[in-house]
Amino acid sequence: MSPDPAKTLQEIIQEMDEGLSACRRSVATSSGNYERLSREINAHTDQVADWIQQARQSLAGGNEAAARSALTRKVELEGLIDGLKPEMDAAYSTFQHMLRIQRALEARQSDAARRLAELKGENPPPEAARSDSRMSDNDAAARQKSEEIDAALDALRKELGEST
Repeated sequence: MSPDPAKTLQEIIQEMDEGLSACRRSVATSSGNYERLSREINAHTDQVADWIQQARQSLAGGNEAAARSALTRKVELEGLIDGLKPEMDAAYSTFQHMLRIQRALEARQSDAARRLAELKGENPPPEAARSDSRMSDNDAAARQKSEEIDAALDALRKELGEST
């Protein structure tokens, strides 16, 4: 590290960029895992309904063996669904955890960027105006953050409008 505080802080910010990029990849991966498991469970749930319908039709047609076979497949799929649900819950928890970490890293990075601008005697750019690679890494997270801020502002406006 350099004895120049601004240069040292710039190096730290670059390291933060790398860590944040890795974190964003983890968020995307964990979100993808959750979505994949959710789709898989939904597909199996649809298959369960199909097997129930097939069992009804078979039994109504007098074919008890075919109805039994359809219900056997239904029970197997329900067991598979029961096994996938904890995996899906774990994937969702991982996604939420990684998203919290990402937000914390983004906050620390913003703080470091403000401090660097102060050290250089510059005005730090507004977060929304930044267009570097850190923002393009995960536009969805940036949009979500912006939407949360907008919602909080709307709530404050309503609160102020109601109290005055």
